[in-house]
Amino acid sequence: MLIRYGFNIEIDISQPTHIITLMDVSTDRRINVVNEQPIHVASGEIAELYTDVFGNTCRRIRGFPGTVQILSEGVIEDSGHPDEAPPTLYDVSIDDLPNDVLHFLLASRYCETDLLTSTAWNLFGGIEGATAKVQAINDYVHGRLRFDYGTARPTRTAWEAFNEGRGVCRDFTHLAVTFCRCLNIPARYCNGYLGDIGVPPDPAPMDFNAWYEAYLNGKWYTFDARHNIPRIGRILIARGRDAMDIPMLHTFGPHYLRKFSVITEEAPPDHWPHIQVVRE
Repeated sequence: MLIRYGFNIEIDISQPTHIITLMDVSTDRRINVVNEQPIHVASGEIAELYTDVFGNTCRRIRGFPGTVQILSEGVIEDSGHPDEAPPTLYDVSIDDLPNDVLHFLLASRYCETDLLTSTAWNLFGGIEGATAKVQAINDYVHGRLRFDYGTARPTRTAWEAFNEGRGVCRDFTHLAVTFCRCLNIPARYCNGYLGDIGVPPDPAPMDFNAWYEAYLNGKWYTFDARHNIPRIGRILIARGRDAMDIPMLHTFGPHYLRKFSVITEEAPPDHWPHIQVVRE
C-alpha cells in the first residue's frame, strides 16, 4: 500500500533563534519513500543536515524573527502487514548482550529505573521468557494508564505516569521502556507516524506517535503499550533512550506554537502517478 505522510508546523519567535528538528523519515525507511517534498522552511534557512549519535537525521535551522513555518509531505510504500510479532524467546544474560545495546539498559531523563526496579521484578520477575515478559509489561501499562490528552505535560516521567495512572503515548512508552530496562531487557524509545489504518478512525486530530523497541535474543522488535495490538503503517522518524533524545523540534530560545498539523493516511495507488524521489 501507499501511505501519505507529512506535517505543517508554525512557531513564532521574536529574535533570531537556532532550531534543531528531527522530523525526517528514518534512514531505515527512506528506501521505501516513493515521492517526497523535502522539508521546507519559511522565514528561516536550513544551515546543516547531520546524523546524531543514534543514527537519526537532524536539521539545524536558523529562524528569523516572525512566524517560522516548517513543512513537508511525501508518500511511502508499506507492506500493509501489521508489526512483526516476536517468537517465543528465552531470557538473555547481560553477559551475552552486545556492547552497543547496553546503554538502552540504563536510566535516562524520563525512565527512572532506580525508582521502578522493585516494582518491575515484583510484577514481572516470575514470568518465564523474554517475549512473555515484554508482552506482560505491555498489557500492564496499557491497562494501568488512561490515555488523556487534556492532562499531557512535557515533564511527566515514567515514575509519575505510574503513580498518576494517566498520560499520552509518550508516557505509555516511557513506562514500558523503564520496566523492560529494570528486567535487563534493552529497550529504546521511538517516534514517528502512525495512521488509523486497519483500525476504526480516531476522531482526535492526527498527531505523531511514540512506541518502543525491545531487544530480544539478538533482534529489535516493535511494541506499542498505548494501543497494545500490532498496527499497520508505522513510519519511523527517530530512536533514542527516551523523548529527551529525539524532540521533534528544539529551539534555543522561546517560541510560541502557532500551528501543528500532521498527515498520515492511506493513499490511493494513483495519488502520485509520477514517482520521483527527491534526495538531499
